[in-house]
Amino acid sequence: MKKIKNHVDDLFKNVPDSEQKEQIKQEIVENLEEKVFDLMAQGKEEEDAINKAIVDFGDIDEIEKELGVKLPSPKKKNMSKIDLGFSIWGSALIIALVVFINFYYTPHIIWFVYPTFGVLWWPLCMFYRWLRIRQK
Repeated sequence: MKKIKNHVDDLFKNVPDSEQKEQIKQEIVENLEEKVFDLMAQGKEEEDAINKAIVDFGDIDEIEKELGVKLPSPKKKNMSKIDLGFSIWGSALIIALVVFINFYYTPHIIWFVYPTFGVLWWPLCMFYRWLRIRQK
């Protein structure tokens, strides 16, 4: 049952050491071992019973809340610079395609300028978004 003990230790690695933590860990290990024995009595192999008990247990979010553990919230990565670069390259490719279509199919009429103005709003919006985020 070393696998169960290791799993429980791994679940509680972010929880600060305390007497309450050790009591809860011991209780969880005992409950999981009891479940494993019950599953083995029902005819499951030991390894399958251990895995099923661990999967059925789930995570310890509620226990962490009870112990007062505050996990750091993941920081949101600033993707505005990447968005700006993607919008510039994307709009350049779209404009190049429109220019090609214009000159290949109707070289005597210059109409690519009109969709170009529409497409340029995309990088312009991303630029102002990047500026706003950068100033914060």
